[in-house]
Amino acid sequence: MLRIAGITPFSTVDWPGKLACVAFLAGCPWACPYCQNYELQSARSASYTDADLFAFLEQRKGLLDGVVLSGGEPLAQEGAVQAARRAREMGFLVGLHTCGAYPDRLREVLPFVDWVGLDVKAPWDSYERVCGVAGAGELALASLEAALEAGVELETRTTWHPDLLSAEDVSRIARDLAARGVRTWAVQAYRHEGTTGELAQKTVYPSDVPAELAALFEHYEFRRA
Repeated sequence: MLRIAGITPFSTVDWPGKLACVAFLAGCPWACPYCQNYELQSARSASYTDADLFAFLEQRKGLLDGVVLSGGEPLAQEGAVQAARRAREMGFLVGLHTCGAYPDRLREVLPFVDWVGLDVKAPWDSYERVCGVAGAGELALASLEAALEAGVELETRTTWHPDLLSAEDVSRIARDLAARGVRTWAVQAYRHEGTTGELAQKTVYPSDVPAELAALFEHYEFRRA
């Protein structure tokens, strides 16, 4: 059974180019201070189940392109794999938002996923600075490698707060991703509203990302706060 904190019936922003329903699964093993869904870090935030999700999807066949499993961290729940399989069997495309904390489970679900949005939070050796968990960078890197190996459509994105990432950190992230064959990267300016408020209210601007970094990718986007 899935523990779902909320269901958005229609979204055009959670999966670029697709009209999708979004299921926000409860629970996350990390506690990033810029998280916009920090309430979902606890599994106790759940108020729906997979039965609610699939009852909704039954009524939306032919009206939606797909369903996005988001969170929280959807792969914190074993049932996410079966949910992706079932949605695919119903005729929906399946998207996945993940922080990369569960590379083994990501490999399980990838055969039933059409698009992955993977957060790349820091240089691999600096993840603990952002998410507070030792060894997190190794897990995230393994998840990136799994997605690249599977050949699934992949968007990587980095949220930039200047107290967490320096310009050099962002450059390291971009160059590493490009060297591994990543084609799509988005930089997301920190947005203070909706967070716990523990970070200073600072932001970055499109001009803070050097043009040579953007040019490393086939698809690059700066997302404003």
